[in-house]
Amino acid sequence: MAVPAARTPRTGWQCVSADGRFEVRLTRAPEDIAAAQRLRYRVFYEEMAAEPSPEMAQLGLDFDQFDRLCDHLMVFDRNRPEGEQAVGTYRLLRREVAALHGGFYSSSEYDLQPMLDFVGPRGGLLELGRSCVHREYRTNATIQLLWRGISTYIADHGISFMFGCASFPGTNPQDHALALSYLHAHHLPPPEWRVRALPERYVPMDLLPADQINPRAALHALPPLIKGYLRLGAYIGDGAVIDQQFGTTDVFILLPVERIAPKYQNRFSPDEGLVLTEYHA
Repeated sequence: MAVPAARTPRTGWQCVSADGRFEVRLTRAPEDIAAAQRLRYRVFYEEMAAEPSPEMAQLGLDFDQFDRLCDHLMVFDRNRPEGEQAVGTYRLLRREVAALHGGFYSSSEYDLQPMLDFVGPRGGLLELGRSCVHREYRTNATIQLLWRGISTYIADHGISFMFGCASFPGTNPQDHALALSYLHAHHLPPPEWRVRALPERYVPMDLLPADQINPRAALHALPPLIKGYLRLGAYIGDGAVIDQQFGTTDVFILLPVERIAPKYQNRFSPDEGLVLTEYHA
């Protein structure tokens, strides 16, 4: 996929599937953000092992200071009851927005400077975060809807690099020694723009000798989201990070848009199979 030239950005839009059931929406509307926060709370804190603050637990919402800065990409199933229709979400933070508000979320775990220097001051960077899909909707169809939305966003803003953190469950890296070692051995980016975990948070990923890494078994052990990023052409940063709040072992994902594998280009092409209209909060 060639790096697109930016077109006139849309502050909000919605794409509806041909049968009218599913909607992909780019939004900053407070009620939509609240729906994303409820979905994230259900998945991260009720289903997984994250530890909510007392305020989060009282409200049943996952939130932080980045929610008000980001664009929110969401998938809705219109066949579900009112208030329960949000089934997938991504949080999107562009470089120019992050620069005005103290930087990227992932800079608390990784030194992003090599990537920033390589891309240059005018390079289009997009941080993907808080990816979350309802338990009943973790299918290729839902992922494709989210990525078609991301592709539309990329085209609107001339994005050349996407990045963010993805997670393994649990806080013991040894539980994922095979998968982490495989990622370190086969998927590091070039040294000149290799993002590395901050020294105080760095956890080695090369836990096994190279001759003990079975690539087939390692791929099978990867979480589906990380495996999906690799299929698209992503690199993995140097070093894992333990996130105690979320109960995860994080790795850094870096995906140059131009590396997206050709066989996925049509599948994730902007607006493909969807009717795009403006959306105003």
